[in-house]
Amino acid sequence: MPGFWDDADTAKRVQKELGKLQDAIKGWERAWDEVEEAELLLEMAAEEGDSDTENEVAASLPAMEGRLDVAELECMFSGEHDASNVIMSIHAGAGGTEAQDWVGILLRMYLRWAEGRGFRADILDILPGDEAGTKSVTFIIKGRFAYGYMRSELGIHRLVRISPFDASGRRHTSFASVMVMPELEDNIDVEIDEKDLRIDTYRASGSGGQHVNKTDSAIRITHIPTGVVVQCQNERSQHRNKDMAMKMLAARLYELEKEKQAAQQEGLSGDKKDISWGSQIRSYVLQPYRMIKDHRTEVEMGNVDAVLDGELDQFIKAYLLWAK
Repeated sequence: MPGFWDDADTAKRVQKELGKLQDAIKGWERAWDEVEEAELLLEMAAEEGDSDTENEVAASLPAMEGRLDVAELECMFSGEHDASNVIMSIHAGAGGTEAQDWVGILLRMYLRWAEGRGFRADILDILPGDEAGTKSVTFIIKGRFAYGYMRSELGIHRLVRISPFDASGRRHTSFASVMVMPELEDNIDVEIDEKDLRIDTYRASGSGGQHVNKTDSAIRITHIPTGVVVQCQNERSQHRNKDMAMKMLAARLYELEKEKQAAQQEGLSGDKKDISWGSQIRSYVLQPYRMIKDHRTEVEMGNVDAVLDGELDQFIKAYLLWAK
């Protein structure tokens, strides 16, 4: 196209988008080629009575099915930022120490999911609980379509179980909120006036080595007009912590503006639900029965341990279909 390279920034964005589309097509083609090859092998094995080959094909089916599921999921990602890395925050709600422990369980679930996909995850900020668990944690997952996958997790998550912190062995209900934001690319411009910011430094808490606990390298930024607060403490350099905190702030302000526009279009109040009864998107019941249910899609899974160990794809796929 004549003049395509005249605007280098636009050309770069188009090339990047083209690369994403080509990767999705190649992924689907590779998965489909595997299926056709398996069918051919199975036909040949049946004709020749080759049971070893039949067993070999059968053994390869679960992994093949998983790759097809991934290819199918990626075809559903059409959002503006679905291909981006994702910044997630988990906050304890109603339930005290129980809820703070629940935050830690959810964090482990998402980190295991990321690990299973081959994605990289880094904790950006963490606030330990008073007695156990975690009051809040912010982390980033870096990988192809990380935001597209994880936007299904935005909302309130409810846990019902026998409390390990209750000597009487009573059943407790705990809540935690999960916030999901894309890591914005450099070409996304979010206007932030330095005069609207209050920037504080503090000593990092929790694990992180001798250096992180001896210097005031952690950064907290408050956006005064909206009251949004972001923190980062995982980097050793105060400058790098500030850069990451500014990225987090830009992502949060961008999401707030999108929520505001959606609320205006739909005639909604835009008020956020409390992190408590009646507002959950998903319930994780460990007692008196074992079941995880997504209240938006009605998908249920009885293998609670597998889900808490990071097997979320069934919920993610159902959400993407439901959202469309």
